[in-house]
Amino acid sequence: MTKYASFRTRLFSYLIDRKAVWITITLACFVILAGLVSIGVGEIFMTPIEVGKALMGYGTDMNELVVKQFRFPRVAMSILAGGALAVSGAILQGMIRNPLASPDILGITWGGALATTGFLAIFSDRADALTVSIQWMPLASFIGAITTGFLVFILSYKNGISPIRLVLIGIGLSAVLQALTTLLMILGPIYRASDANIWITGSVHGTNGKDALTLFPWVAILLLVLMVYSRRVNLQELGDDIAKGAGAMLMRDRIILLFISTGLAGGAVAFAGGVGFVGLMAPHIARKLVGSSFGVLVPASALVGSILVVVADLIGRTLFSPLEVPAGVFTAAIGAPYFVYLLYRSRNL
Repeated sequence: MTKYASFRTRLFSYLIDRKAVWITITLACFVILAGLVSIGVGEIFMTPIEVGKALMGYGTDMNELVVKQFRFPRVAMSILAGGALAVSGAILQGMIRNPLASPDILGITWGGALATTGFLAIFSDRADALTVSIQWMPLASFIGAITTGFLVFILSYKNGISPIRLVLIGIGLSAVLQALTTLLMILGPIYRASDANIWITGSVHGTNGKDALTLFPWVAILLLVLMVYSRRVNLQELGDDIAKGAGAMLMRDRIILLFISTGLAGGAVAFAGGVGFVGLMAPHIARKLVGSSFGVLVPASALVGSILVVVADLIGRTLFSPLEVPAGVFTAAIGAPYFVYLLYRSRNL
C-alpha cells in the first residue's frame, strides 16, 4: 500500500498522506476525550457516559443544567479559541518562514488587549460601573486585533511585504501596544483594571452558548478559505524566488493569508482573551506529528491547539478550586520555556 492516496474532483485535487490522516483522527479523538473529561470534572462529578446523556437530553435535570449552561459552552469556546490561535500561528510561521512567529509576536493579541482595556476604562463611571453592556467588550477586542493586523501590514509595506520586516514591525508595535495597555490599566478604575488583567491573561470563564455560536461560523469560514490557499503557503515556505517561479502572486497571497490569520486570532482574543503561546507551540507540535505540508498541518494544528486550551482550562478550574486560574497562565508556563528553547536552537541560524 502506498504512503499517499489521491482525492480528485472537477475543481481541485489532493494528495493525502495516509499516516497524517490517522494521526489527525487520533488527535480529534483526544479533543473529544479531553472535552468530555473537562465537562465531567468539577464540584459535581459526572462520568463520560453521564455527560453524553446530559448533552443528548437524557440526563438528570441538575446534570443537564450544569453541562448545557456552564461547562459545555466553556469547553466549546476552549476548542474554538485554541484551534483559531494555533492555525493563526501556523499561517504566520509558514508565510514568514520564521519558527518564532505567532499572533503574540505580531502584536495582534496586544491589539485586542488594548481595545479591551480601553473599553473598560472609557465606559466606566465614577462608581466603577459600566455605562454600556459588557456584551460589547468582545466586539471592541476584535476590532482592536483586526486594526492591529492591518496596521502591521501597512507599516511593513514597501514595494511589497518582506517577511523579516513584517516580524520587526510586529515586535515594535507589540511593545507599544503593551505599554499603552499598561498605562490604561494604571489610569483606569482599579476594579476594571483587574478585569482587564484577567482578560489579557486569557480565560474562558463566563463563556455562554451565544458566544460559542457567534465564534463558530467565523472560524469555520476562515478555515475553509485557508484550506483552499494551503498550497500557496507551501510555495511561500520555499522562498520568494521559487514561489514566483512557480507562478505564485506573493503580494496578493500574503494579504489574504494575513487577513485570515488576523481574523482567526482576533476572533479568539475577542471571546477568550490573550491565551498566550498557543499560536507558537501548537504548529510546532503538529509539524512534528504530521509534517510541514500545510494541507494536513492546518487541521492538526487546530486540534493540538484545542487540546492545549481545554487541558489548561481544566487545570485552572480544578487544581486550585474554589479559585479559578486563567487558562493563559498555564499555556504561558509551558510556552515560555519552549520559546527559550526555540531561541537556543536557532542561535546559529
